[in-house]
Amino acid sequence: MKINLSGHHVEVTETVKLHVEEKFAKIASHFPSLISLDVTVTKERGEYEVEVRTNYEGVSVAAKGADPVMWPAIAAAKKKLDAALKHRKGQLKADLHSKPDVTAPEIAYEKVQEMNLEK
Repeated sequence: MKINLSGHHVEVTETVKLHVEEKFAKIASHFPSLISLDVTVTKERGEYEVEVRTNYEGVSVAAKGADPVMWPAIAAAKKKLDAALKHRKGQLKADLHSKPDVTAPEIAYEKVQEMNLEK
């Protein structure tokens, strides 16, 4: 999985790259169909915001984490992305299950026609 890391008002060092790759390695193993992640680290008003975007099975999935320290912000974004991907995976699995058929109205109509309602 390719990780595109960018910073806004933050210098992206080799240490930050390694930490991000380490954090998101587990997600790559759980969701092998992920091709890439776009990670943006922003610092505004003394708080770090980490936004992660990806496409999973035809749907855009995004997550944000914020904290005054960069490392917990990255961890929070990773946790939220993992939850969002699991939710999407559950939706896809639920669509595969067969749904019970509802009794068709024409059957009820046929039953009413067979009944002798005139007296």
